[in-house]
Amino acid sequence: MSENLITKTTVWAMEIVGRYVKPGDTVIDGTMGNGHDTLALAKLVGPEGRVIAFDIQPMALENTKALLEAEGMKDHPGIHLILDSNANVKNYVEPGEDGIAAILFNLGYLPGGDKTVTTTKEETLRAVSDAVERVKPGGLVAAVLYSGHEQGAEEKQALLDWAKELPAKAFHVAYISMWNQKKCPPEILLITRK
Repeated sequence: MSENLITKTTVWAMEIVGRYVKPGDTVIDGTMGNGHDTLALAKLVGPEGRVIAFDIQPMALENTKALLEAEGMKDHPGIHLILDSNANVKNYVEPGEDGIAAILFNLGYLPGGDKTVTTTKEETLRAVSDAVERVKPGGLVAAVLYSGHEQGAEEKQALLDWAKELPAKAFHVAYISMWNQKKCPPEILLITRK
């Protein structure tokens, strides 16, 4: 039996992202964390593709480097690990540059890291707003939302309010919520450019 995607939000989000990415594409991991999404994206784009991954914590970069090395991907020429906020993506990627196929954000805090260091609604709004300008038509911006802590709840609401106002002529927006689950499970926000 195949994996039940509805029970694993982060895996589900990556499954959706994978439908938008092909070998040779350029993608962005807006929240590097421990490197799992960076690695998955690198496998999707292959040796000819490019992954640009952001995080503000040196520990995230070190963990990601270690994971890539353990998986035999440390010498992948297209992986660029950037120690900076995803809110500064515009400093690294111009609108329309290379036709970004997908941009993924896995919000919240670094698993195994300092839980007081989290993404914030202001920076995330700026990052996701810039992301929708940089993804190619038909491309995808995906955000996994965590509302189980105060900062995450504010961030989620701000993103949903912003996304609801995106012009329907230019974007499709979907929101996946686990209706009957307790304890604020992760949810997914998806935005595609028409």
